[in-house]
Amino acid sequence: MTGASNDNSPPLDGLVAAAQSAQAKSGRGPPPVHLWNPPNCGDIDIRIARDGTWFHEKTPIGREALVRLFASILRLDPDGYWLVTPVEKMRIKVDDAPFIAIRVDAQGDALVFQTNVGDEVIADAEHELRVTWNAETGEPAPYLHVRRGLLARLSRPVFYELVELAEVCDTPEGPAWGVRSNGAWFAIAPPGAGL
Repeated sequence: MTGASNDNSPPLDGLVAAAQSAQAKSGRGPPPVHLWNPPNCGDIDIRIARDGTWFHEKTPIGREALVRLFASILRLDPDGYWLVTPVEKMRIKVDDAPFIAIRVDAQGDALVFQTNVGDEVIADAEHELRVTWNAETGEPAPYLHVRRGLLARLSRPVFYELVELAEVCDTPEGPAWGVRSNGAWFAIAPPGAGL
């Protein structure tokens, strides 16, 4: 991918170069995109599908290193998701959550999650687990806060692992199934469900 195929979408070359430069300057971890206020360069035809696949101009981005690079410069603002560098920002589309939690490990009293883009996140008071329930189907939609408002949707196998680890705890709304991690407790079922 060297650039966009139409005049309305910015080319990727400049974005990739700026992202690589920002990544190199930040060292380990994502660059401080929350501190940057570059000019808005418009929308770019990048979409993150519900299953975590990144697309550019309706074609999956097959290079994992490129997806991880873009994920490191992703920011959520009140008006949407943006790829942000010190010199430009471009809006992208996200179908659900930008990341997928693909693994969870119990390490001592902590639950450590791995995302599809290489993040490692310990569930705690700052990195909350939350589950919403579809009122019509009853299907759960579990999420983990990764960083600065960006969420990872838990894959089905990861959610099932949490169900295996769940215990009943009293809440103000009544007893509920949940999990503990790093001093925090998170409900994974509505109060009274399955009790």
